[in-house]
Amino acid sequence: MQPTEAQLRSDSPFGEALSPFHLALRVHDLEASKQFYIGLLGSRVGRTDVRWIDYDIGGHQITVHLDEEMTLPEEGDNPVDGDRVPVPHFGIVLELESWKALGERLRAAGADFVIAPRIRFQGEPGEQGTFFLRDPSGNALEFKGFKDRSRLFAS
Repeated sequence: MQPTEAQLRSDSPFGEALSPFHLALRVHDLEASKQFYIGLLGSRVGRTDVRWIDYDIGGHQITVHLDEEMTLPEEGDNPVDGDRVPVPHFGIVLELESWKALGERLRAAGADFVIAPRIRFQGEPGEQGTFFLRDPSGNALEFKGFKDRSRLFAS
């Protein structure tokens, strides 16, 4: 029997299941990051400095730090349900309808998907929509969609 979302939340040492997280990434070009995170994804800007920008992605704080000398991350991948999933990556979990709408909007905007929107693990407890993008500095992002987010950890 799978735990409910309420059980997951109350048993978590981290507090509420939807607490915002913070992630810091290196980028080689702040302006290119704005085009991606604001222009393509539709993120809002939080605090900024000449060398970093906070982006609000679904209530989570993604901070990009300028590193003009950075090299693109070493590309690795892992086979998952027939796809070569970029590793490392970070992801956002959405309700399925929001995931579908975002995928359609990004496709219409000409987004360059690493893995195009599709349903993974069809008919299994962890069935989910997924797609992957890379920002202009090569950082990989995954967007997942679940009909029932309490199934996030189902196996």
